[in-house]
Amino acid sequence: MLSRERLRAGGDELRAALQQRGVEPEAYDRWTELDVERRGILVTAEDLKRQRNEASKDIGKKKSQGEDASEAIAAVGQLKQGIAEAEAALVTVDEELEAFELSVPNIAHASVPQGASEEDNQEQRLVGKPPEFDFEPKAHWDLGPELGVLDFERGAKLAGARFTATIGWGARMERALANFMLDLHTGEHGYTEVNPPLLVNSESMTASGQLPKFAEDAFRVEQHGYYLIPTSEVPLANLHRDEVIEEADLPLRYTAWTPCFRSEAGSYGKDVRGLIRQHQFHKVELVQYTHPDQSFAALEDLTSQACKVLDLLELPYRVMTLCTGDMGFAAAKTYDLEVWLPGQNAYREISSCSNCEDFQARRGGLRFRPDGGGKPQFLHTLNGSGLAVGRTLVAVLENYQQADGSVVVPEVLRPYMGGASKLGAL
Repeated sequence: MLSRERLRAGGDELRAALQQRGVEPEAYDRWTELDVERRGILVTAEDLKRQRNEASKDIGKKKSQGEDASEAIAAVGQLKQGIAEAEAALVTVDEELEAFELSVPNIAHASVPQGASEEDNQEQRLVGKPPEFDFEPKAHWDLGPELGVLDFERGAKLAGARFTATIGWGARMERALANFMLDLHTGEHGYTEVNPPLLVNSESMTASGQLPKFAEDAFRVEQHGYYLIPTSEVPLANLHRDEVIEEADLPLRYTAWTPCFRSEAGSYGKDVRGLIRQHQFHKVELVQYTHPDQSFAALEDLTSQACKVLDLLELPYRVMTLCTGDMGFAAAKTYDLEVWLPGQNAYREISSCSNCEDFQARRGGLRFRPDGGGKPQFLHTLNGSGLAVGRTLVAVLENYQQADGSVVVPEVLRPYMGGASKLGAL
């Protein structure tokens, strides 16, 4: 969340930055009014407490001198009532202030392009060339079932729409992709692998920025109050919640391969075919805790680490800088990696890499103690997909398909596939 000091600073620049992220001026004006009201209540409460303390001393003095203290006692009772009313008013104001603060997205970094939608995103670089086929390439929703590696009908039978079963070599390749990604990130990129809980509490969801904004997108276990994780960013970004980390221990880098669960509220009618938008999918996540001075350099590194997966799989892709209107709620700057899918004749997102600056750290009490001592400071958090495993499976199937309906296994993946070089016809 944004600090109250930053919100109080106000000014046209902040108002414009908030509006670029979808915050209406009226909502911010209301926060400003409440903040002024809150400070007024605090002054009133402190004054009443001062009067109460003085009156209490006067009561003690009168009693010690054998004088009648009934009027002073009645006055103290009125002061206590006034204090209770002020404290109740403060609770009400604080609740409204906090509700606004938790609903406000992060402010975009100065380098982020302004825009309203994905149409305003900027291409940074194009890597690799889309493959040329001497036949009409198939989309994975046709190719997968024909190969017997994707079963949409049985997935829907088991759970419902937007659930899919990967079968046989499809399941093997999905596991192979995840293991390949984890080995790369832990072995070459310095991440520590974590196997986190798939159920988290509301504090974890709130600290990472999922609540209250994305409550409709979450799967909640009502009888226990837990949430199925929408991404392993949530548990990884909460590992050190309410802790103080030594500066010398930064940066911390964590990776996890987990199922992810999203209700995709409001997305019905979009990507209804195939694996692109599922209620359950697998993803390898990258999360970093960094010093504030190093977070934007870390964002470039994290993005290159996600790109390395695509480079080694020899999949064509592009890197996009998201505009202010298309960034995620907690992000200050985001790069999207979009892989080429021949069956759809389009680039599709396969990773988002974001610097959240201190936005999540403030919500989760993530701080570091500077070298040499001093007051603990909020650190910066970053996250990115390294990669979305199901979408990577889609990209391999579509880019490596052959005229006979088979799919060549990428060279780097073969050791994880028991040496198999091709799926389907030989």
